[in-house]
This record gives sequence, C-alpha cells and structure tokens, in this order.
Amino acid sequence: MTREVKDLALMAARAAAEKKATDIVALDVAKLLVVTDYFIICTGNTDRQVRTIAEEVEITLKRAGFPAIGVEGEAEGKWVLIDFADVVVHVFQPEERDFYRLEKLWSDAPRLELPADVTGEPAASPGEPEPQAEPQPESGEADTES
Repeated sequence: MTREVKDLALMAARAAAEKKATDIVALDVAKLLVVTDYFIICTGNTDRQVRTIAEEVEITLKRAGFPAIGVEGEAEGKWVLIDFADVVVHVFQPEERDFYRLEKLWSDAPRLELPADVTGEPAASPGEPEPQAEPQPESGEADTES
C-alpha cells in the first residue's frame, strides 16, 4: 500500500467533514480484504445530507484525479457507497449505520488516525499537554464548602 492511498483516504474523510458528516472513521482493511485498502465510514442525519456528503466526496476525489468506479444507494439516501478501488466510502444515516455495524464487522482492522480538521476535535499545540477533564465530585459528595 502506498502513501498515496492513505492520502486518498484522508482526502475522502476531509471531504465528508466539509459537509458536516459525523463520527468519521477510517479503517485500514488492506490485510483483511483483497479488493480495497481503506473503508471510510461516516454519518449524515438525513437523506439529503447523506447524498450531499457522498457528492462532495465524489467530486473532491474526481478533481484530484481519482474518479469513482461505482456508486450505490444515491436514490434512497440511506446508505451511499462510493467505490474508488483502493478506498471505499460508506455514508450512512444513523439507523442504517447502527444496523449494519461495519466497524464491529471489521473490528480487526486498525483505525487510521484522523486529523483534527476531520474529527472536529481541537488539536493540542506542540509542547502543550492534552486538555484534562475537570474532576467530578463523587456521588454523595457535597458541592458546597462547610
């Protein structure tokens, strides 16, 4: 697997994030499947959003020289699959994602770490520790001082 394939997977994930896809996951399935190297899995809340996310991914990768070799499910907008050969993108509505559970099915596949611009999580500045959650009082502990 080449660096270019990993970059293609990240490009697809970023394109999905641009259209507000949520819970974006990239699975490295290269050692488990012979037909593709990465699955990108993400969620859109409505038929329209699922189609919009899929369209953005397809257009973005086509502009970069990677046209899709197949697209399934656009008419229904419940689960759209876009096949780029080395990367397959799955855009689900929540109910379908929960039903098919691809992450569980392919749980042996390592996850590709996605950058903050894809996950929406703030990136720590170099040299700064990761932000820590505030300690919560244990149950039964009073919040007021005596």
